[in-house]
Formats: sequence, structure tokens, C-alpha cells
Amino acid sequence: MEDKGAEKRECKRFALPGATVSYEHKKGTEEFSQVIDMSRAGIKYQSDNSLAINSELTFKISIPGETIPLILTGQVRWITFDKEKKKYLVGIQFNPYGEKSGQNYPGNLVKIIALEQKFSTAQEFESDKYEIDIE
Repeated sequence: MEDKGAEKRECKRFALPGATVSYEHKKGTEEFSQVIDMSRAGIKYQSDNSLAINSELTFKISIPGETIPLILTGQVRWITFDKEKKKYLVGIQFNPYGEKSGQNYPGNLVKIIALEQKFSTAQEFESDKYEIDIE
């Protein structure tokens, strides 16, 4: 029997304090939103607007202390409404990284890995330690 509460993500999520995401919401209208967390595969953020599931968007992610924002394309995979905050929570899955049309620039993956290492806590990395038998 399948555990429906099991985590499906293969990538570690990490918080990006002070980070914002911006994208074109409607033709000529840009929305700026607070990033909740991200991973190598996607991003979760707060929004004032509802978006259609499977919508493809290009995002600019601005991170405090970084001079150049990350520009990534992805699809809306889920959206929920937070009644307390009166905001939507939006989950985006990034398009694959590569050189083909529609793919994200591979250098962005390198940058996200560096951010993951910078913003993940030491406790999170404890589970990533491996033992090596040397004979």
C-alpha cells in the first residue's frame, strides 16, 4: 500500500531569506513575491494572484547579496490559498537544465547548488554523510 503522505521530492529544499521572485503575471503587469523556499528542481513562493496549473512562466529570482538574479523557466504544479495571510502559495517545477530550447541555462543549476550549500543548515547535511570502508 502506498504512503500518500510520503515526500516525493528528490531535491533538498532550503529557505532564501529576503529573496524575491518576479514574473510577468498579465501582459505588461509584473508581480514581485516573497520566496518561501527553493530547490534544484523548483521554487515555492507567496503570491497575490492565482495562476493556472501547468502555466509556464519565466522567473527572475533576486537574492540578497547576489548582484545578478537567476532567470529560470518553469511550470505551475500546485497552488493553495493561505487564509491567514490572504495569499496564494505557488509551487513551480523548473524546466530541465540544458542547451536546448525551453531548457534552463545549466549555469543556473551550479548557482542553485552553491545557494543550497550556503543556506542549508549543518543538521540538514548530517543525513548526507556517507561512510566509506577503506581496507
